Amino acid sequence: MSADVLAHAVAEGDKGYIQEITGVNLIAFMYLGAKHMVTGYDHLLFLLGVIFFLYQMKHIAIYVSLFAVGHSTTMLLGVYFNIGINSYIIDAIIGLSIVYKALDNIGAYQRWFGFQPNTKAATLIFGFFHGFGLSSKIIEYDISPDGLVPNLLAFNVGVEIGQLIALAMILIAISFWRKTDGFFRHAYTANVAMMSAGFLLFGYQLTGYFVA
Repeated sequence: MSADVLAHAVAEGDKGYIQEITGVNLIAFMYLGAKHMVTGYDHLLFLLGVIFFLYQMKHIAIYVSLFAVGHSTTMLLGVYFNIGINSYIIDAIIGLSIVYKALDNIGAYQRWFGFQPNTKAATLIFGFFHGFGLSSKIIEYDISPDGLVPNLLAFNVGVEIGQLIALAMILIAISFWRKTDGFFRHAYTANVAMMSAGFLLFGYQLTGYFVA
């Protein structure tokens, strides 16, 4: 499998559109942002990990907002100031963010090291990396400076809309699962599977970095 397939990329059809578009196109960029989030398996896995054991909506809102602030900040600033970071390295770190959260969910840090990392700070920090993952790809596509700022803002609004849609779907699914007798019995296995997916993503991205 080509590592490009697993890079934090915008779809090829959308890539061509981004490269050709000029001027302010708010609706188009909102759509692209929402599509990226809803189809971004790395974002969705991290988001699932973040809310896995959160039951109160106020707690979910806090953590999702921290992730959104981090993601939005680096995506906007990264593109605007042309801060390019190797997308494979960023995606490898994003893979590790999934591993981190899965380990946190199974209480590994307390058992292994006797302390609990600040989960809010970690969510914000990894949000920064998720944002750089997208900004690095957008920079590679060399979009037109004509209408750049409003288009980026519209893209970011779309990302947040997509995140809310994805969050709603995840919450509906996990709410039904939590009502079953097997939820706590299988929660450990689910987080181990999530951790394995994070390691797989990490490995593919490093492979892409060294063979690119």
